[in-house]
Amino acid sequence: MKSRPRVRFLYGTAWKENETQRLTELALQQGFRGIDTANQRRHYHEAAVGQAISAAIARGFVTRDDLFLQTKFTFQRGQDHRLPYDPAAPVSIQVEQSFASSLKHLGTEVIDSYLMHGPSQRVGLAADDWAAWRAMEAIHDSGRAYLLGVSNVSLEQLQLLCREARVQPRFVQNRCYAVQSWDRRIREFCSAHEIVYQGFSLLTANREVLARPELIKIAKRHDRTVSQIAFRFTLDVGMLPLTGTNDADHMRADLDVLSFRLEPDEVEQIEQLAVR
Repeated sequence: MKSRPRVRFLYGTAWKENETQRLTELALQQGFRGIDTANQRRHYHEAAVGQAISAAIARGFVTRDDLFLQTKFTFQRGQDHRLPYDPAAPVSIQVEQSFASSLKHLGTEVIDSYLMHGPSQRVGLAADDWAAWRAMEAIHDSGRAYLLGVSNVSLEQLQLLCREARVQPRFVQNRCYAVQSWDRRIREFCSAHEIVYQGFSLLTANREVLARPELIKIAKRHDRTVSQIAFRFTLDVGMLPLTGTNDADHMRADLDVLSFRLEPDEVEQIEQLAVR
């Protein structure tokens, strides 16, 4: 397998609609090399992400080999009427059609990471989930997706998937709540099984915790913003964070967290903030 670029921060492209191309290109200009999207027109504009990538490559400040591109297959219940597949087709065919559409949208022959955008039900894994995963495994076998993963998943579902999957998931992407111990149980499972945990909504899902005086004190100690401390914390506990900021200054500030580290006691203090 060809070596892919190692990324430590992902730029998330959800909920940007007509601004998707401009903001994705801006993120690439500021230094992001990992891009997260989905073939789900309800919340993403994957084709516009591809247009931004094409423009960035044409302007010469990135090459395709510089980039880590991640997209997702979304079941029909997570879509609106703008489906990337035939809803009457078997799930395995839907996955193949969605993936082919993603390749076209993103202007590439290979996706670095392909995720199931959440199981089809809240508890357990249904026949449709397994049909989707087997189709994803076939895509991986064909060399068109380097790595597979799953999003919006519970610990039980992840354990079931790892138990029965032929191609093991290499990424888990979840909304990460401090009040749920920053998804610690799933992070621990991921760490034990060589799975990279990707955290999203790290700021928006944790506004109350980010306002805590303990976190403000840590930020002052490092001469950083609270947001930078939150992102640095995720890196220090082994997460791959996502940011979806629309602001160029914030993009640069987010990437700047790669230049410092928190002390171990600070990391543990943040781990415990919301469980006190």
